[in-house]
Amino acid sequence: MPRIDWVADADATGDVAEIYDAWRMINPGRERVPEILKCFSARPDFLRQVIDMSNGVHFQDGHLTYRTKEMIATYVSGLNRCNY
Repeated sequence: MPRIDWVADADATGDVAEIYDAWRMINPGRERVPEILKCFSARPDFLRQVIDMSNGVHFQDGHLTYRTKEMIATYVSGLNRCNY
């Protein structure tokens, strides 16, 4: 059970629904928005900024490739026994 109250995909309305739909559009094949992003759903303005930042920083090649960043994130999530 989450300790942060967030908006579930099926319950999203208004700005949150628009943001969730936009996220799904740029992530084809992924039906559900990750819970790590849903943590910000109480503040749709901030959620939008978090998604924009992660798309611009994490999901782009830079000093490290996108693939390398994903491998590091996956490894850290495994160490933390994270369900994401």
